[in-house]
Amino acid sequence: MFPFKYPVPQTDPPRSPRETLPTMYDLPSEDPEEPGLPDEFHDLQPQLLSLTFRPRNYPASEIFSGTDMNLYYDVHHTLWHKQPDWFGVVGVPRLYDRSELRMSYVTWQEGVNPFVIVELLSPGTEKEDLGENTDEEKLPPQSGSTTDNGQVLEAETKEEPPRKWDVYEQILRVPIYAVFSRYTNKLRVFEWKGGHYQELELPDSRVWIADLSLGLGLWQGEFQGIDRLWLRWYDVDGNWILTEAEQQRQRAESAESRAQQAEAQLQSLIRRLRESGIDPDQFLNG
Repeated sequence: MFPFKYPVPQTDPPRSPRETLPTMYDLPSEDPEEPGLPDEFHDLQPQLLSLTFRPRNYPASEIFSGTDMNLYYDVHHTLWHKQPDWFGVVGVPRLYDRSELRMSYVTWQEGVNPFVIVELLSPGTEKEDLGENTDEEKLPPQSGSTTDNGQVLEAETKEEPPRKWDVYEQILRVPIYAVFSRYTNKLRVFEWKGGHYQELELPDSRVWIADLSLGLGLWQGEFQGIDRLWLRWYDVDGNWILTEAEQQRQRAESAESRAQQAEAQLQSLIRRLRESGIDPDQFLNG
C-alpha cells in the first residue's frame, strides 16, 4: 500500500514528508484492536455523503445518516456493535425522540435498519470490510487440543461477535453495501439478494438505487479545498446533488451572470441611442 517501511532512512536531499512521515497505520495505538483515529479522508468523505444524501421519497425530517457511529445490532448482546464509516437510514426521525441528536444507533429500538452502508478501505481493514477473513481466523482453540509444549487447552466458552460483513449481510440485511478505496479509486457495490450479497457491475463507477431514487458514484471535483475523486450522490437526471455551500455559490454565480448580462444590454442600448443622435441620459432619465 505504501512505498516505504518506517522508519525511513534519511537522504540528502531529504524525501518529502509525504514519503517519510509515519501514518496512523504505522504507529501503535493504545487500543490494540484499533489502528487509531480516522485519517482526514475518513472525515471528509462521509461529510460529502451526508450533505448530498437526499432521497426524494422522504422528507428531510425522516432521513438520518451516521459517521463512525456505534451501530448496535443484537438485542441479546447489547454491547456488540460495528462502526461503519458511513450509513444512511430512511423512514426514521432525523432527531432521536424527535428532539435530540443521536449518540448511537440501536436497531432494535429504532425498528429500522440502515438502507445503505459505505466502508472506506484502510490498510489492515480490507479483509474485514470485504468479508475475506477466514472462519479459521475467528475460531477459538477446540477442547482437548494441545499446544506445542503439550499443554491441553480447555474449551473456549466466550462467544465472539460476528464479522462486519456477516452483520451487514446476515443480521441487518442492509440492501446496499458499498466499499471504496481511495488508494485505487475503485468503487465496489454489493446488493442484498436471496439472502446474500451479490456484487454489481459498475461500468461507469455509478449505481442507481431505485428504492431511494438516488444514485451513488465517483465524482472528480473539489470538496473542502481538495480536488480528487469523491464518492457522492446523484439524482434521477444524472446530476450530482449539490451541497448547501455549492448551491449558494451557484446562486451567487447566477446572480453575477444576470448582472453582467443586464450591464451588457444597457451598454448596447446606450450605443444605439448615440448612433441615432439621441442623448442617452435624457432618454434613460426621461
